[in-house]
Amino acid sequence: MPARPGNKFLPALGILLVTGGFLLLAWFAYLWFNPKPAPYQYQLVEEGGVDKFAELRLQDWPDLNVRKYEVRVPEVDKPIAVTHVASRGNAAPVLLSWESRTSEPIGALDGKLSELTTLAGAIAKHAPKDALILSWWDTAQQIRLLTGRDTLFTAHVGEPLIIPPHWRERSDVIRQYEDKFWGAPASADERQKFQRFADALVASPQAGAAILRELAGPREAYLVVHVTDLYKLGLMRPSHFDMAYKVFPMGGNMHGLIGYLKGWMRDNHYETYALQSISDSEVRAFFLKDAKSTNTLLAQTLPFTNTQPLDLEALQAVYQHGGYWLYKIPATASGKAD
Repeated sequence: MPARPGNKFLPALGILLVTGGFLLLAWFAYLWFNPKPAPYQYQLVEEGGVDKFAELRLQDWPDLNVRKYEVRVPEVDKPIAVTHVASRGNAAPVLLSWESRTSEPIGALDGKLSELTTLAGAIAKHAPKDALILSWWDTAQQIRLLTGRDTLFTAHVGEPLIIPPHWRERSDVIRQYEDKFWGAPASADERQKFQRFADALVASPQAGAAILRELAGPREAYLVVHVTDLYKLGLMRPSHFDMAYKVFPMGGNMHGLIGYLKGWMRDNHYETYALQSISDSEVRAFFLKDAKSTNTLLAQTLPFTNTQPLDLEALQAVYQHGGYWLYKIPATASGKAD
């Protein structure tokens, strides 16, 4: 009896399907073990001593090695950011400045290096050499580099990850790339301490001060905050800290800008704001939506329209310059460190 055509076709189809299945599994395995690279790269464009970067005014730190990088995205012709990093000897690099070239923050927020170097001098003047400095982890690295003081955080914690929404599915790859680039990633213990530090900033002033004292132990300790910490804390603890920001052009009419800020705040149902000078032509405003956000330790240490940092009882204001505030942490804190 002659074989029907289907008798040969079915085994061939089965082999094809099985082969296709193996190929599909192999493709998924390849994607699993070889994920897409980070969507951006740090491209070195210049390197040298502080004399080569005279515009940064780092002459008080002649032993630093400075590198300038452009942050490049393959599909974009121009860099999305320009950054300067510095290191001493074989130590891991530390971010010194970040200039964003996009409207949305990526990687870090812009700040003024001149304010940071002035802060370093103030810490040397107001804080004893054996004092411990508590601050956001990236600020801590900068302070440690420029002052030699002990800081609670010494490594690259990498929190929060400042990336646009369409990159979030590649968060793990980006974290790996950042850890590799900056070197010396934080230990599990340091990451846990940093989460506790964030707990302090979103707590009420008295309770937050108690957590800071818990973290510092018996040593004399100081807190450094910067207005951009508002944005980073908002990313980390959105349920505790309802924050928004907007960049406004800085014209010659300050009264006009304040009127516009108040109108924008009212129309978007926010109740207070604080300002950061980015450059001579731009100012960034940070807005808080409710009393819960305003009554946090971080908000109370910064000059919002309804806060008085100099009158804060939980911490003692010591120094202020630009976006930075330096506070002494009391030896004992009366708040409950939940």
